[in-house]
Amino acid sequence: MFEVLLDPFQYSFMIRALLVSILVGIMSPIIGSYVITRGLAFMGDALAHAVMPGLIIAFLLGVSPFAGAAPTGVAVAILIGVLTRRTGISEDTTIGIMFAGLFAVGLVLLSLSTNLPINLEDLLLGQVLGVSWLDVYLTLGLCAFVVFLLSVFHKELVFSSFDPLGAKVSGLPTMLLDYLLLVLLALVVIIALQAVGIVLVMAMLVTPSATAYLLVRRLPSVMAVGATLGACSAISGLYLSYYFDIPSGAAMTL
Repeated sequence: MFEVLLDPFQYSFMIRALLVSILVGIMSPIIGSYVITRGLAFMGDALAHAVMPGLIIAFLLGVSPFAGAAPTGVAVAILIGVLTRRTGISEDTTIGIMFAGLFAVGLVLLSLSTNLPINLEDLLLGQVLGVSWLDVYLTLGLCAFVVFLLSVFHKELVFSSFDPLGAKVSGLPTMLLDYLLLVLLALVVIIALQAVGIVLVMAMLVTPSATAYLLVRRLPSVMAVGATLGACSAISGLYLSYYFDIPSGAAMTL
């Protein structure tokens, strides 16, 4: 039994994959609790697709994918918020336009680029088995940053999520809180891309949190249960990927 559990981790790439997978499994449901409360599931999916041009540019420059995806994701999140507020177009319409347009740009860049160390399947399904120690440290740093900001602004974010009008009347800067949540969501999406890829990011954001909502009532409990479920899914998915030779991102999601 112990051999089955320990055998995959005789390889250093599996240890790195495990660390990143656990971080993704914990972080995604925590931010996913706010996503479900505010009905932003489509936003998470859109951000995952919209950062594709940034990822391709990062690979072309030979730098970490975080270096391209992070500024792209943050910029797209803010731009969606600005366009929604200033044009009067509904949020889901704005998200749909950005989603399709930037994903198309990414596909064009990918088709025009040669000798890239990644292909479309890796982008769509993730490449957690190929992460470096630098990626592990960057993932850990981003997770710590997101957790810190969420803990500092938790009460304000909860108030504005459940009662946006009341929060505005009470004097909270609801617009800035909305932008903050969008930026943090973008960072978590970028963290999750390494593990599960573009197609499956929304599942890691939404499924553990939605399951937790069926089991507990209070939001902190939803976060704790969701993070536990997410971490278990990430670890078990990694084992399934190793022993049955299936894509790790898909295995984690299932």
